[in-house]
Amino acid sequence: MSDLHVSWSDYHRTIEHLAAQVYKSNWEFNQIVCLAKGGLRVGDVLARIYDVPLAILATSSYRSGKSRSSLVFSRDLTMTTPNLGSHVLLVDDLVDSGVTLQKTIPWLEHHYGFYIEEVRTGVLWYKACSVIKPDYYVDYLADNPWIHQPFERYEDMTPADLII
Repeated sequence: MSDLHVSWSDYHRTIEHLAAQVYKSNWEFNQIVCLAKGGLRVGDVLARIYDVPLAILATSSYRSGKSRSSLVFSRDLTMTTPNLGSHVLLVDDLVDSGVTLQKTIPWLEHHYGFYIEEVRTGVLWYKACSVIKPDYYVDYLADNPWIHQPFERYEDMTPADLII
């Protein structure tokens, strides 16, 4: 199993492929919820392309690189609309174990279920080891590689590193 290295141009092109795939499905949604941090860029681009409101749910399951810890949800969604949409596209960058995506759907239904009629999921990369299959995905990764995304360089950077 070799790692997958993704450039900025590949990253943005993959988001565009996801947007096209959702469009071709003819499913109409009126809200995007992205999982932060990994799904922030995905959600932002899709919200711009589709011109629908974006809500953000902060989650965390990784600490210091590749080590996974317990899943933590923020207390609330961050959104600029008074209510959540009825047809929600839940997006993230990838499903690795799939636990985050799997547990987010009941979290949304518990906290915002009185607004939601349907939730569908979309990711850029779907790994075979995932416990959940997203409704939309661009690449299926049968060998479960570690994905090196272009923004990871900032994880090892400090503000002092930017001083020339």
